[in-house]
Amino acid sequence: GNVEILNLNMKPGNTLKVKGKISADTVGFSINLGCSSKDLAFHFNARFNESVMVCNSKCSDVWQTELTVRHLPFFRGCAVKFFIEMLPDLFRVKLPDGHEVCFPNRYGYRNITYISIVGGLKITSFKL
Repeated sequence: GNVEILNLNMKPGNTLKVKGKISADTVGFSINLGCSSKDLAFHFNARFNESVMVCNSKCSDVWQTELTVRHLPFFRGCAVKFFIEMLPDLFRVKLPDGHEVCFPNRYGYRNITYISIVGGLKITSFKL
């Protein structure tokens, strides 16, 4: 159930709302925002086998320094809703339990045109 959109128009102040169901047998999923699969302003990766969320960025197909969050407020087989807010200096993810994860906008993106959702998250609703 991978999704890729190449003409997104996300700017600072916009919030992306993603609703879906996590597969019962998945090892994880990721939500990627940037200008291409090789240049990502924000990579959000839920890893069930490690019980962590990892945030990162990618520049010219090279991963940068990871931020690991040891808080996973959802589980395989459950329905989830995420809010990803783009601010001028950071991305803020509001998780289903009210917890927030913030990650810097390392490259000063002002317009996100690319999104991909990869892995075991079946999208039921997507709104910018």
